[in-house]
Amino acid sequence: MKINENEITPKELFEDRRKFIKLGAASVVASSTLMELMAKENLPTPNLTYKKDINSEYLKLNSFEQITSYNNFYEFTTSKKDVKYMAHTLKPNPWAIEIDGLVEKPFTIDIKDLISSNSLEERIYRFRCVEGWSMVVPWVGFELAKFIKKCKPLSDAKYVKFETKYDEEMFPDQERGVFANIKNYPYVEGLRMDEAMNPLTILAVGLYGKTLENQNGAPIRLVVPWKYGFKSIKSIAKISFVKEQPLNTWQDIASNEYGFYANVNPKVDHPRWSQARERVLGKFLKQDTLMFNGYEKEVAYMYKGMDLRKNF
Repeated sequence: MKINENEITPKELFEDRRKFIKLGAASVVASSTLMELMAKENLPTPNLTYKKDINSEYLKLNSFEQITSYNNFYEFTTSKKDVKYMAHTLKPNPWAIEIDGLVEKPFTIDIKDLISSNSLEERIYRFRCVEGWSMVVPWVGFELAKFIKKCKPLSDAKYVKFETKYDEEMFPDQERGVFANIKNYPYVEGLRMDEAMNPLTILAVGLYGKTLENQNGAPIRLVVPWKYGFKSIKSIAKISFVKEQPLNTWQDIASNEYGFYANVNPKVDHPRWSQARERVLGKFLKQDTLMFNGYEKEVAYMYKGMDLRKNF
């Protein structure tokens, strides 16, 4: 008998065996009991069907509460802890994504159709913010490369440009004009084509088996695990294939502080934050930051011969 992914005991509960046994779970747990266990552990009720990540690196996941309660989303506020309380104005359904630029035929796709047409999988990734904090997140999504192939970009397309939705009712900071946190909306990010096609790069539609919370970038966001978090643009509404390198939002705001690549590099400090060490949410002591956030073997070849201090 095939077991539905949503009926499998969460890895976090299984690994905490004493707690698991104490709660009366032996080898099989009824669905209702499983839901009760998950509620006690503050885990969300899964609503996505996906392939689990085996977590070969044995990364320790941050809790659902931590991941959804400490977020940068300037379209709402600069307060990381207040975003979750302000993001209720974001309406992730209905939602459409426009595909244009250097493609055979521009089109628009509904988020539901996009999700149903792709096999979802879990990707447990390190997530590193340029501000010096980090977490480990069990994203659910699909490889961007697979979607790019369906978009049929032309040979002249060298970069992929992403834009967050522009809607002043959904995003209060967009209507603040000169008083806004970000002057030029919508939020823009970009990747070189080889970066976008790298197997690590995904479009995430959920985490911990549940569709994304608003504060985490619902209904769909980019995740590029070897780059600082601001590259992983949230609430994507437009993807364009272009010939020239796009000007990403933070590079536009402060080009002396933020470059196009934004690769995690412990040897290159931000003017305001050292990048040599990081604070994992929930931990007191800092840990050393890894080159390319620990994904050096998978991505370093793309930057061979580049001056990573100049091309930061």
